[in-house]
Amino acid sequence: MKLRNLIFLITVLTLQHSFAGQGIISGTLNDGEFNDVLPFANVYVKGTSNGTTSDFDGKYHLEIEPGTYTMVFSYLGYETKEITGVEVIEDGEQTVDVTLNPASNELDEVVVTTTVSKNTEASVLNLQRRSVALMDGLSIQSIKKSGSSDIASAVKSVPGVSVQGGKFVYVRGLSDRYTKSILNGMEVPGLDPDRNTLQLDIFPTNVLDNIIVIKSATADLPADFTGGVVDIVTKDLPTRPEYSFSVGIGYNSSMHFNQDYLDYEGGGSDFIGFDDGTRDLPVQQSTDVPSPTADGETSRRLTQRFDRTMAARPQQSGMDFNFGLTAGNQYSINEDGTKKMGYLASLSYKNTTEYYKDYIDGQIFRKQDRDRSVLELVADRTQTGDLGTNNVLMNALAGISLKTGKSKYRLNGLHIQNGESTASDIRQRNFSVNSNSIDKDILTYTQRSITNVLLNGEHANEDASFKVNWKLSPTLSRIYDKDFRIAPFQFNPETGNHSITPSESGEPIRIWRKLEETNLAGKLDIIKNHQLFGRDAKFKVGGAYTHKQRDFTVDQFALAINNRGTNFSLNFNGDPDKILAPENIYRLDTREGTFLRRDSNISDSFDSEITVAAGYLSDQFKFTDNFNAILGLRIEKFDLTYTGERQSGERFDNEKLLDKTDFFPSASLIYDLDEDANRKIRGSYSRTTARPSFKEASIAQIFDPISSTFFIGNVDLQPTYINNYDLRFESYGEGTDFFALSAFAKTFTDPIELTFIREARGQFIPLNLGDATVFGGELEVRRNLNFIPGWDNISVNANVSIIESQQTFSQDEKDARRDNLREGETLPNNRKLQGQSPLLVNFGIDYDNDQTGWQGGLFYNVQGETLEIVGNGDIPDVFTLPFHNLRLNFSKEFGENKNSKLTLKFENILNDKIESVYSSFGAEDRIYSLRNPGQAVSLGYSYQF
Repeated sequence: MKLRNLIFLITVLTLQHSFAGQGIISGTLNDGEFNDVLPFANVYVKGTSNGTTSDFDGKYHLEIEPGTYTMVFSYLGYETKEITGVEVIEDGEQTVDVTLNPASNELDEVVVTTTVSKNTEASVLNLQRRSVALMDGLSIQSIKKSGSSDIASAVKSVPGVSVQGGKFVYVRGLSDRYTKSILNGMEVPGLDPDRNTLQLDIFPTNVLDNIIVIKSATADLPADFTGGVVDIVTKDLPTRPEYSFSVGIGYNSSMHFNQDYLDYEGGGSDFIGFDDGTRDLPVQQSTDVPSPTADGETSRRLTQRFDRTMAARPQQSGMDFNFGLTAGNQYSINEDGTKKMGYLASLSYKNTTEYYKDYIDGQIFRKQDRDRSVLELVADRTQTGDLGTNNVLMNALAGISLKTGKSKYRLNGLHIQNGESTASDIRQRNFSVNSNSIDKDILTYTQRSITNVLLNGEHANEDASFKVNWKLSPTLSRIYDKDFRIAPFQFNPETGNHSITPSESGEPIRIWRKLEETNLAGKLDIIKNHQLFGRDAKFKVGGAYTHKQRDFTVDQFALAINNRGTNFSLNFNGDPDKILAPENIYRLDTREGTFLRRDSNISDSFDSEITVAAGYLSDQFKFTDNFNAILGLRIEKFDLTYTGERQSGERFDNEKLLDKTDFFPSASLIYDLDEDANRKIRGSYSRTTARPSFKEASIAQIFDPISSTFFIGNVDLQPTYINNYDLRFESYGEGTDFFALSAFAKTFTDPIELTFIREARGQFIPLNLGDATVFGGELEVRRNLNFIPGWDNISVNANVSIIESQQTFSQDEKDARRDNLREGETLPNNRKLQGQSPLLVNFGIDYDNDQTGWQGGLFYNVQGETLEIVGNGDIPDVFTLPFHNLRLNFSKEFGENKNSKLTLKFENILNDKIESVYSSFGAEDRIYSLRNPGQAVSLGYSYQF
């Protein structure tokens, strides 16, 4: 469908509803006695005949003429509540969420006089208050106030949460290995399937209801998380027509309109996130590549098939830009309105350009191996350069829902398309094994895509005391590294000449990698309300099954040069594009020139499968009126099979590397300190796990051409098991005021960590290294400053997490560290856990004036020094240094119904840099990686029909 036709359709649908003259009152009724919704309760407008009942989800929806009303909510055996001052405007929607508590002996009427806030942050707090698990939430209204355009930039305000690389969420300072992201309660693999978390910058905020971060495990949740589960909840059935579009642009003075930006000519469809075939593999795996001496004509013909572009060329960079479209509505499909059908659709596009001058990555510094009195680190390899990146991200989300009086069905489809092109000019200097200087151009293109379907149903009996929920979610994930090109030249600083010398610089190479993964997940939950100890209780039983299958193949070719001793490579004059110039391709008459050689390793390709079968049961009940508990047990059977071959010829043929059946108990206790449950104490225990990924449990050797490092798989990895303990005090005040103080502890058995390979420069391997303990505390304060005259529209949100981690050494690690101690240095008993941040700080102060439409906020986030890579032997540990992120945003709503919004944002106001360093006893820190993201400003506009 052409864009103008889509805009016309949206306009027609908007005009269709613009003359209705009706408003909507909607919301959710909650059970104050039991942590659940309240189905089939009565809702009516006082003094009128207009009324309805809540459905089995506790939700209600009422269409009414504009005006100011008093709403009445009642249910047999519960108090009756009146909410006055509910103002309804034409074509507007007012949200009124109500909690009804059990009535005392006399069913007295409770009258509440209040003005209902349009901000549903209170609704998320109410969900948090009623939750049996320890959780934090973020409403869409809070996200909009922060000026965030995607989830990644918004979720950082949640206590104990940080975001790495602008994409991946860490909870309580633990790496993404210990954090899980789910979409509407179901697992969805991300654009990087080796991570346990979904890439959060792929979701625009206009399709969200809220974000829920669950920090304590319950039996119905997957067992493979420790820090937290981040549940991304998209909009449910819209209660009224919702059509919107948004556009935005971003500018960074160090990155955009820069004449030195590096790029190369790619395909014609790069701008929509996929290659048009320009970078397809020109020589198939089945094609024999002969040497030129065996078959010179065939060798020459195959070499000529390769694109000759090998150089990164400077050109002017463009600005960032994005746009989004959303549409949704709900319709009654029978006369009494008990059956409703709705749809929701979203399309978004984001194009970002980054340029890093004097970028540093993959440098190697080591301890002096002959003289232990030397404390300072010596350079083994330095690597700097310039890097240009263009990233295109598109996602489309579409869903339909059908809701009856006792059932709801939902079908969602999600497709994410991502294309990332990089061009870099790297200057590598080696000082140890080969003392030389190498300049190399590197061109890469990675095409990623995810296609996910979610089908789920919810069913209830007459009084909603028995519920059945089921979900089925297949996913196809693809990652194609298409035609990575590396052109290394040895540089002679005395003569200024560049030459290709295989023994020193290595040969030019071309790499194709293909990863395809299918993921099929299913889940069934059965919930039954019953009586225990004379009080309401809820029993849950269910099961889940996940099957993942991954194929990974690598095709690598060297562009070898036959010069017959005449230093033929000097004819290139250091220009990578001349390597495959027609006049330089292997000639039959002189037997000189560039020719193709297949360099793929057997061990680089593999086929692997993971299955997880789970069953659980739990019971939620009350010991006393104020003492709530949930006890559960989950069992999971985890199997990982592997097919691949080592270079030595050893073959794994569908071999089962892991076969584990584990029990995961959980218990949560909640004690209400007052009758209204505004103050409570929570305590919980759970056992969870962290398992090796496909890539980690393999024999694959995966090369990173930019950092010149190798990842080496390990088929001997074992899962990590974690015991989790939590204690929390919560206090809910007026409106959205909130205070919480938490303490937690975690013990890890056999944590998996990424470490340098001893005596192998620039190579990493995942290992089970010792045991670990993590403990810490969190403090959160949300406070409206209305106690200061004239500050009613200003709020403060602050949270701090302080975390201590202690990792014991395995025997191999202890020996390696002891062998390389410096004079005066002693070996400690432990070290930090990899990926564990000792400090997280979030602070925000925001202004929100509903009358004028002005909003604004200043937000600060920092994560403490974190162990990134575990050292080994003479290579010390690498730590990520704190990045102080300060951002500011302003927005203004305008128009008759405030449907238009203009937003101005400033990022990285402190102009901080992202840096990782080697840290060693008595030595100056030396840089492992460094990039400066610069300061950015962006302008966005959105309109809601």
